[in-house]
Amino acid sequence: MKQEANVADKTKKTRKPLTFATTQKINGYVFLAPWIIGFLLFFMIPIVNTVIYSFNKVEVGDTGGMAMEFVGTNNYFDLFNTEVSTQSQQFIRVFTDENSDVLLNTPLIVIFSLFCALLVNAKYKGRGVVRVIFFLPIVLGLTIVTDMITVSGGGGDITAVATTATEESSFLMNLFTQVGFLPKEVISFIVGVISDIFGIVSKAGVQTLMYLAALQSINPSLYEVAKIEGCTTYETFWKITFPMVGNTTLFIFVYTLVDLFLASKMSEEIYAFAFQSNKIGVGSALSVCFLLNVLVALVIMVLILTKVVKLDYGK
Repeated sequence: MKQEANVADKTKKTRKPLTFATTQKINGYVFLAPWIIGFLLFFMIPIVNTVIYSFNKVEVGDTGGMAMEFVGTNNYFDLFNTEVSTQSQQFIRVFTDENSDVLLNTPLIVIFSLFCALLVNAKYKGRGVVRVIFFLPIVLGLTIVTDMITVSGGGGDITAVATTATEESSFLMNLFTQVGFLPKEVISFIVGVISDIFGIVSKAGVQTLMYLAALQSINPSLYEVAKIEGCTTYETFWKITFPMVGNTTLFIFVYTLVDLFLASKMSEEIYAFAFQSNKIGVGSALSVCFLLNVLVALVIMVLILTKVVKLDYGK
């Protein structure tokens, strides 16, 4: 009995405790487990079926159900063949416009949300009122807040307010164009951003909350040391704040990019091809192209951000 007890004690002593990094990885996998199970059960099968439909001509069978005829990559060629139909021309135009809008608006929304988070996290009088203004659309919903603004403004349309602001700002843009202060490409970009300022603000609410949580998790002692060392506000931001929210910045970029793609007009084009034109195979091919486009955009964005933003993976 004593020998068995000694063996058990030696076994306990030889067991190494889990490191902090290993514990973090295990907790991460446990946290992701519900999403992974739900993805495999409810999303993987439709995705596989969509890929199969994209290589077939799908029609309603004589006895009901679906009748598929393998056509190879013809559905994909029909999407980009502008000589076949005008729908292909519309698809290419929408595809190009949506990609440019998403890639341009994503960094604008992220930068604006970081600015809002810094503003509501600062200590000053009236901070509570500012937080209410920023977080009201998140709590109530954008549609409700828009209706409230419309009613309080005397029943006017909110788009009319945005149009008026755009017309007033265009005067300055025309002045820059005549003086030659900025290139026409830069001026057109600024005008586009100003005309869509309400949409950018309305899409930065969740991102602002994420940044606010990240800012409040930074150890205050870091700022105290920076103040003692005589760092300026500019140096403190780039040396402490920005690196400490690097992981959050990457997550917010991914979230914003995917959210903008999901709200784009590509879903309407997919519905038009698959159901209105009764071209399920072509609509499935469009879905596959759209999915690959989002994945490629995510990969490129992550590769760029890992070079710019300092990430901490807990190694």
